[in-house]
Amino acid sequence: MKFLLFSDLHHFPGDLMCGSDNQLDAILARAEAAGVDFIIHAGDFCHGASVSPETPAFIEKYNNFHIPTYHVLGNHDADFTPLDEMLQCYRMPAPYYYFDCKGYRFIALDTNWFWDGERYAHCEMRNYFGKKEQKYCLPPAEIEWLKKIIDESPYPCVILSHDSIEREAVGAYNRAEVKEIINAANRKKPHSVFFCINGHYHRDHIRILDNICYFDVCSVGYDWLTVPHNHFPEELCQKYEDMPHSLVWNDPLSCIVTLEGTTITIEGMESSYFMGVTREMTDNPPFDPSGRPAIPRIQSAKITIL
Repeated sequence: MKFLLFSDLHHFPGDLMCGSDNQLDAILARAEAAGVDFIIHAGDFCHGASVSPETPAFIEKYNNFHIPTYHVLGNHDADFTPLDEMLQCYRMPAPYYYFDCKGYRFIALDTNWFWDGERYAHCEMRNYFGKKEQKYCLPPAEIEWLKKIIDESPYPCVILSHDSIEREAVGAYNRAEVKEIINAANRKKPHSVFFCINGHYHRDHIRILDNICYFDVCSVGYDWLTVPHNHFPEELCQKYEDMPHSLVWNDPLSCIVTLEGTTITIEGMESSYFMGVTREMTDNPPFDPSGRPAIPRIQSAKITIL
């Protein structure tokens, strides 16, 4: 079976130079040409349905495509629209859910919860800005649900999340607990989970850990910089508010993933830096906390989990 994967489209007109209609059109055209079974986005499709007058139609373009489309929630997806409304806009049955396709179970996790001192709250309306304690995690109810869904699955499972459950330096707050659930399931029944995918970090990285393929997917079109720079023309910075905080790719990145048994084939693609501006030209470190560079690429690979 075959699907198209992309992440961190970040449709946010007037703020970010990415997430355009042209980028989405190119992604959908690639999916159509490849004859995929479905399309899935690994979080931060937009920053809420209310960010611009054109955003609802942009979301519907994706939802109404003739190939089935799916969403995974990212931390920014409900920034300007309440969570319940975004679930309706995205046609999601719940913040976390699963679906089966051609002998595989795809589990869409929701890593966008934080502890507010009294309870687990969901990221929405920018309520998570400035929060540092137990940010980006799975609450207890979702943890129990995940155990059940893996255990009851008649098929090998693929897990998709926005935040990472693989990284050591950063990642979902209770990622170690999630990894142990996965590893315990695999000890009980090999290949219960053999492939985990995440977005969020705008990086391209593949790692085999505990006999599972972990795929850190690069963003569609840009990387965020903490320290601003002045390498883009003033007119662009006036048009896009966060242009000084951005590195931009020249092409929208996506990949085609084919599954045959426990063999994973990734057909990636490579772009280049808009106006040649790289991290090394700014006052930002070249690598993220996990030592992964910002490269406008989704690598191609063929991996068999034995």
